[in-house]
Amino acid sequence: MNSKSPSESITVMTEMVMPNDTNTLNNLMGGNLMRWMDIAGGVCSRRHAGCVCVTASVDSVAFHNPIKIGEIVTITAKVTRVFNTSMEIHIVVHAEGINPGTRRKCNEAFFTFVGLDEWGNKLPLPKIEPQTEEEAAIYASAQRRRDLRLILAGRMKPNQSEELKSIFLG
Repeated sequence: MNSKSPSESITVMTEMVMPNDTNTLNNLMGGNLMRWMDIAGGVCSRRHAGCVCVTASVDSVAFHNPIKIGEIVTITAKVTRVFNTSMEIHIVVHAEGINPGTRRKCNEAFFTFVGLDEWGNKLPLPKIEPQTEEEAAIYASAQRRRDLRLILAGRMKPNQSEELKSIFLG
């Protein structure tokens, strides 16, 4: 199976915040934003894997700034690393107001997607080859994020993670 570059599956999705999407403060509801992020991640993962992909986990969700009614939201999803049958996707959200130059980072998270065949069995996925220094850095740190996810889910013991052993065991 051939490796791919992260740019081959990058996905950019744009939405406008409508009254139906907001809470009583006229801010975009977090659940609606998470839904949009999941869709962008799903498209990105399918482009990379060439098969149906499902969301396995979401972590490191950070809401930096509220997004107001009428603002334009840009969601960018990019594969950071592949681990046999799963892949980590970094999703970053920016919003822009009506005035030029008001674009700001509002949210980011790491999603994990798993590729499946038509019977729901996990499939091996094409690897990622970072092309830039930024892609290489986020690729390298993906192993630590994965190990932490597995430890917190009870699927890995802290002493099994070479990346995190010093944090948990001193």
